[in-house]
Amino acid sequence: MGSGMSSARRRGFGLEASRGMLPLLALQVLIEYGRAGASRPPVTAALLAANSLIYLRPGALDGVLPSLSHVSFNPQLIVEFGDLTRFFLPPFYHLSESHLFYNMTSLLWKGIQLETSMGSAEFASMVAVLLGLSQGITLLLSKGLLLLGDDTAYYDQHAVGFSGVLFAMKVVLNAWSDDFVYLHGMVIPAKYAAWAELILIQVFIPGTSFLGHLGGILAGLVYLWLKRAFNGPDPITLLISSVANVVTWPVRFAQNLLRSARSQGRATGRGRVGRRISARDSPRGFWRCPTCTYDNSVSTDICEMCSTAREDHAFLRRQHHQARGSTELSVDEMRRRRLQRFDR
Repeated sequence: MGSGMSSARRRGFGLEASRGMLPLLALQVLIEYGRAGASRPPVTAALLAANSLIYLRPGALDGVLPSLSHVSFNPQLIVEFGDLTRFFLPPFYHLSESHLFYNMTSLLWKGIQLETSMGSAEFASMVAVLLGLSQGITLLLSKGLLLLGDDTAYYDQHAVGFSGVLFAMKVVLNAWSDDFVYLHGMVIPAKYAAWAELILIQVFIPGTSFLGHLGGILAGLVYLWLKRAFNGPDPITLLISSVANVVTWPVRFAQNLLRSARSQGRATGRGRVGRRISARDSPRGFWRCPTCTYDNSVSTDICEMCSTAREDHAFLRRQHHQARGSTELSVDEMRRRRLQRFDR
């Protein structure tokens, strides 16, 4: 969810002067995705870009995207008027630059860890499920509180922000962790960090949506229960994987063509693999192994790469021995030839 706001506090966003937090966010993203060996998860990057673009509303997006007042999460308008825009879009809207910065910083850290361990398709499926669950549970909590009493504060509350999904992601991330975390001077088990953060945020930042954050925590618990109850990939993951395979097929086809073209001329040792070889292909002073095509020095008869014997050299050596053996003369024949030479 994110920061809650009453109807008297509604305002636009993206119009206030920048306090330098967005460039700092961009720097953090560049550092994380630019590190050597970084996994660079694409779904996390897409979520960061979507939230940032919706907040900044550059160019033509300003006229296309609905305003904050038309998308803020309001249980009364959703239940009584069926306004589903207020159900699905509020997580992607933020009140201020600082609101966006802290949520996106948290998304960057959690998203990289979860997407790297789960895979992009399953991570995208999880985010979609957590978004729907957190919004739905918050809606049920608001309606339930209204039925239990006359107070309509939560039922008529307006809220936006991605923090409800982030609370759910925190629950999933720390579900099986045995580590401890430091939270405002307290050392608590990581699996209970979301509950402690829920209370501390409400104490120190009373304007935030308590039900939105609570709905996120409960959404994470429900998601974990569903994962334990139903083994194997869920239908949303299968759907996302199928769509991703169809969309990326041209790219993978082109990559396979380039890979096959390169493999035909791939160098191995000093020779080449994937075509017929001949003695003329070998550099001067080397002989080419017929097994692995490695070019060896003529001073050796055994291939340095695969230990294959040099067949042509052995054949030439045998032929040379045979020729020498056939041309050797006896002592009497040599004397006879000398005498013939002197008689001339």
